[in-house]
Amino acid sequence: MPDVLDASPYDALLLLSFGGPEGPDDVVPFLENVTRGRGIPKERLKEVGQHYFLFGGVSPINDQNRALLDALREDFAEHGLDLPVYWGNRNWAPYLTDTLREMVRDGRRRILVLATSAYASYSGCRQYRENLADALAALEAEGLELPKIDKLRHYFNHPGFVEPMVDGVVRSLAELPEEVRDGAHIAFCTHSIPDSAADTSGPVEEHGDGGAYVRQHLDVAQVIADAVRERTGVDHPWQLVYQSRSGAPHIPWLEPDICDHLEERHAAGAPAVVMAPIGFVSDHMEVLYDLDTEATAKAGELGLPVRRSATVGADPRFAAAVRDLVLERAGDERGQEVAPCALGALGASHNLCPVGCCPARAPRPAAAGADSPYA
Repeated sequence: MPDVLDASPYDALLLLSFGGPEGPDDVVPFLENVTRGRGIPKERLKEVGQHYFLFGGVSPINDQNRALLDALREDFAEHGLDLPVYWGNRNWAPYLTDTLREMVRDGRRRILVLATSAYASYSGCRQYRENLADALAALEAEGLELPKIDKLRHYFNHPGFVEPMVDGVVRSLAELPEEVRDGAHIAFCTHSIPDSAADTSGPVEEHGDGGAYVRQHLDVAQVIADAVRERTGVDHPWQLVYQSRSGAPHIPWLEPDICDHLEERHAAGAPAVVMAPIGFVSDHMEVLYDLDTEATAKAGELGLPVRRSATVGADPRFAAAVRDLVLERAGDERGQEVAPCALGALGASHNLCPVGCCPARAPRPAAAGADSPYA
C-alpha cells in the first residue's frame, strides 16, 4: 500500500473550469452566461454560437474535465492522497455556486482550487477569483458556514504540464513529410487578450509590455523548443502567436494572429508549421475551431503543410503535477520548507495573488488572494 500523503489543512480540491454547452439548446444560454452584463443581443449570440453548432452544439470541455477528474482521483488513490475532488464551472453546469454549496454541506472547510488556466491574466486568474467571491457571497446570503479557499499557483512551467507538450510537438514533427520536417517552424499558440490586460497581468512589479502573461508564455515556449532540439537534434525556428481574438476591432489585442502568421511563414519560405497550443489545458472549442478548423483551412489554401500538437488534457503526468502542487501548498500552509518544482528562467509563481495582481476592469471582490474579503 502507498504511504499516506498529508494534504492537511486542506480537506478537498475543487477543479474550477470555464464550462461549455452540451447540446444545441444550450449554446445561446451558455453564451448569455459568458457575456452577462454586456448587453449583447440574442441574435448576435446566435451568430457567435456558429462555432459550437458546427460541432453539434457540444463543447468538448466538459468531457475533458470529466476525464481530468478521473485522472486526478486515480492518481490520488494510487499514491495515498486522501483528498476528495469536486468539479464546478463558471458558465455552465455543474455551476461553481452549486458545487461549493455541496462541498459545504459535505463538511469541507479548507478547499484548494485548481483552475484550468495555467498563466497569469485577468481572464485566466482574477476572474476565476471573482467568481469564487460571488459564489461565497451567495452561500453567505443563504446562511451557510463559509469555507476558507486557496488557489493553487500558476503551473505553466511545472514539468508535468510542460513535458506532455514537448512530446506533442515531437510527435507532430514526426508526422510531417520527411522532406519538410527539419525545416518546420513551430507556432506556439495561446489565447489573445487585450494589450491592456496583458500589460497589467501578474504582480505590479511585472506590469509593462506584455506583463507576466507574455513573459510566462515566452519562457515556456523556450523550454519546449530547447527540449525539442535535444530530442530531435534540430533547432526549429519558433514564435509565440495568438488566436481566438474577440471584442471591438479598435481595441488593440496581442498579435500576430495564427492565420496571419501562417501567411507570413509561407511567404517567407517556411516549408511546414507545427501549431503547439501551449496556452490551453485541453482541446476545447477554441482549439478545435481556431486551430483544427480555421487555421488548418488557411494552411490548406496556402499549400503549407501543418500539424497541430496535443494539449496536456488528462495526461497522467499532469495529474501527478497537480498532486505535487497540492502537497507543496499544503506543506507551505503547515509552515514547512518546500521546494517548488519549475522549469525555465522564471521560477515558481506566487502562492497568494498580491494586491494589484491582474487588476479587474472594474473593482470587484476576489477570493483566494491578498485582497480577499473572505480571509
